[in-house]
Amino acid sequence: MNNAPIGVFDSGMGGLSVWREIRKRLPHESLIYFGDGLHCPYGEKPAAEVVGYIDEAIRTLIAHDCKLIVLACNTATMTAVKYLRATYPLPFVGMEPAVKPAAATTETGTIGVLATRASLGSDWFGELSGRYAAGVRVVTAVGEGFVEAVEADEEHTPATRRLVERAVAPLLAAGADRIVLGCTHYPFLADVIEEVIANPSVQLIDPAPAIARRVEWLLSQDGRLAEPTHVPELLFLSAAGAEYAEKLRRRATAL
Repeated sequence: MNNAPIGVFDSGMGGLSVWREIRKRLPHESLIYFGDGLHCPYGEKPAAEVVGYIDEAIRTLIAHDCKLIVLACNTATMTAVKYLRATYPLPFVGMEPAVKPAAATTETGTIGVLATRASLGSDWFGELSGRYAAGVRVVTAVGEGFVEAVEADEEHTPATRRLVERAVAPLLAAGADRIVLGCTHYPFLADVIEEVIANPSVQLIDPAPAIARRVEWLLSQDGRLAEPTHVPELLFLSAAGAEYAEKLRRRATAL
């Protein structure tokens, strides 16, 4: 047993969609959430710059004695997970678009992926699609403005709905019946996306529950789950300062 905290990192608020699933699955675990906030969004920034931001945050989480760190950000995983695993002696769990379950369950033979421009344009995404979606048509769309809408608590405004309609339309026109949410901010727009889709046969796929299962498995493998009687501590940190960290705490409390 090990009552040290699990660290969860994201460029901003999006990783709270993963934090929520870990909290549900592992209610006795202490969690430290670091939402950058200052440099969000990462999707359009140079990779070397993003790695610097991530590295600074990870060192903060390590200083808080985290036993495992979740990169609850697809762009962070793509740009930094190999470096982090080679640099720091603790487990890192990364995110990737859930292409595999989408491809395995599609009935139309076409899946859609909503993600950032950086993720969709990466070799990493191409390799992922080639590995898990052979024989399946993969159509993609950038969630333009999605991250900014979530960060501003504007998920349910008419302007955000128009952004969602613009992004989802080509996926539906192509016949996609599975749409992968390839950025951890996007699940906060899931109800709006479902309203726009207006078709129960088209399913959204969020990888966050699978990430929580992976965290549980890794910790159980080497006996590092928290004690069943442990009273968890929940801490929120940010490069943007105390006001943003408090905003993260309030958002998490409401989940």
